[in-house]
Amino acid sequence: MMKTLTVEMVEDSDIDEIVKSVREVINRFEPHVVVKEKGKSTKQSSDEGRHHVHHHNHDHHHGHHHDHHHGENSRTEMIRIGIGAVLFFAAIILKLSNTMEFALYFSSYLLVGGEVLLRAGRNILRGQVFDENFLMGIATIGAFTIGEFAEGVAVMLFYQIGEFFQGLAVNRSRKSIAELMDIRPDYANLKVGNDFKRVSPEEVAVGDYIIVKPGEKVPLDGVVVEGTSMLDTSALTGESVPREVEVDSSVLGGFINKNGLLTIKVSKAFSESTVSKILELVENASSKKAPTENFITKFARYYTPFVVVAAFALAVIPPLVIEGATFPQWIYRALVFLVVSCPCALVVSIPLGFFGGIGGASKHGILVKGGNYLEALQNVEMVVFDKTGTLTKGIFKVTEIITSDSNVSREQLLEYAAYAESYSNHPIATSILKAYGKTINQEEIESYDEISGHGIKVKVMGKEILAGNIRLMEKEKIKYQSVEATGTVVYLAVDRKFIGGIIISDEIKEDSERAIKGLKAIGIKKTVMLTGDHKQVGMKVGNQLGLDEVYAELLPDQKVEKLEELDKQKSPKGKMIFVGDGINDAPVLARADIGVAMGGLGSDAAIEAADVVLMTDEPYKLVSAIKIAKRTKRIVWQNILFAFGVKGIVLLLGAGGLATMWEAVFADVGVALIAVFNAMRVLNVKNI
Repeated sequence: MMKTLTVEMVEDSDIDEIVKSVREVINRFEPHVVVKEKGKSTKQSSDEGRHHVHHHNHDHHHGHHHDHHHGENSRTEMIRIGIGAVLFFAAIILKLSNTMEFALYFSSYLLVGGEVLLRAGRNILRGQVFDENFLMGIATIGAFTIGEFAEGVAVMLFYQIGEFFQGLAVNRSRKSIAELMDIRPDYANLKVGNDFKRVSPEEVAVGDYIIVKPGEKVPLDGVVVEGTSMLDTSALTGESVPREVEVDSSVLGGFINKNGLLTIKVSKAFSESTVSKILELVENASSKKAPTENFITKFARYYTPFVVVAAFALAVIPPLVIEGATFPQWIYRALVFLVVSCPCALVVSIPLGFFGGIGGASKHGILVKGGNYLEALQNVEMVVFDKTGTLTKGIFKVTEIITSDSNVSREQLLEYAAYAESYSNHPIATSILKAYGKTINQEEIESYDEISGHGIKVKVMGKEILAGNIRLMEKEKIKYQSVEATGTVVYLAVDRKFIGGIIISDEIKEDSERAIKGLKAIGIKKTVMLTGDHKQVGMKVGNQLGLDEVYAELLPDQKVEKLEELDKQKSPKGKMIFVGDGINDAPVLARADIGVAMGGLGSDAAIEAADVVLMTDEPYKLVSAIKIAKRTKRIVWQNILFAFGVKGIVLLLGAGGLATMWEAVFADVGVALIAVFNAMRVLNVKNI
């Protein structure tokens, strides 16, 4: 789809030899293709080299020939078709002698259809007889032999005009994918001493410092070491609201820096960065073809010979069998039959439909890694979720403060806790300080003592504060009441007297509940949650969201086992999705029929292993993805049935002698164009 051929080879193989033989193969099958080397993207992590070869079609194969690199090519073609059309209309309008008329039609025919005939001839020499060029050739030469010059030219003319528009449409969908590719950064400002120099992103090493000025694209993944700014993340995440970053925030290549000057410490080489992974996924998405696309290739292999044989029978049998039937009349009908039966509409609109679906989903911040996954998404019966970071935010937050001493208010309790935790950078401490929200005067802390595995003991303003888990209370022999809660509890005692506890738990994402309801609404039979977290935490989240089943306290390999068990419950056609975001989810993601990763928070391992990536981390996007998939399938099938319907009607009329070449041309070109425009509807995913 991107006109790029990717060749993988063993490490120590001779690249030039391979490229040479690739060229020979391409030349043998598509002599019109110009092969240019695009260069190597060697993947350090794996031991094969990659090599890209660029394809430029000067001559078309299924109409994919109007490449934006070849404006001049399509211009000459337009001129040629234009002159042909002028001659054609001149021949129709002017009253000329037969010889002159034939001369005009014939020159017009060669101008418009010459290349089709050449291609048909070339394919026959290569043993590929049955393709649409062959069909068009037979039909039009036949039309000439029976004296229907105008119609012979018309078939070619409309075919070429149709192909031309089809090429433009295919290009448009290619461009929308190319726009997605626009997130590739062009350069990086590498910090050298106090200065910086402009280098290509590939040259920057992990640990180098780069500078990103306002308005520039962040070239590589890294961590901010200096500066604050707002970043436009829409290219990668689809989020419209800019993200605020400060020192220690991690940033991804492809984000656009809006206002501040940032210094970034690079954490990943370009080939491993999020941007190049996304680009690679999109470039390779089309190589994993959906079963329906393969269906077309198989279909053409049987369809064309069948049509040619049928047409031959139609031309020869009736005149021999039916009284008064003449050869010219039935040959004409057979030729009409041939023109109509050409399957261009299907050949183009099916891959375009799938590709459009992938493009439309990417506008929504949903990355589908191939047409086959888009197709699989329609048959999902079961969705299995990880908990932390998938259905919940994966961030700790103070959710409750419980006081057991009537003299101590909740604000006071929180203040004591904040003083106790003020030196710690543990996530729990940070969440308490965040909830307290006021500045702490650390000079008032007289002594600070961390008791590892238990908690903290501090002296503040003459009071001794203990903050920690139950074990700390037991160790210090303090009478406490245990707090029943889902989440982490920090127990507090002041001057050896228990005053209460603070409950810290992970927050459920805003749209998790809507996502589960949405999945039920579109017919998903079962939703399940697998988590490594405690049972009570898992159950609470499960009940709150209305999940069908919850399995807790699982290790990564146990998650895979559970998945295998669940896998047995689905119907033969049904598919199972697993949604996760962590390193520990990678094996499960790879095992599920469709692995879905959270792209913003997710670990690289998860994003690599997944088949679909939700760039915005919103579980509800899964519902959109399934809806887009179902819609794509619906549009693809509309095209298949519409094409066959129209062709079937015209074939019957043609066999009955009621349809002329003109209807036949409409049946072919018209259907192809309508199908292409229908396929482009897939890209429009506004209200899903």
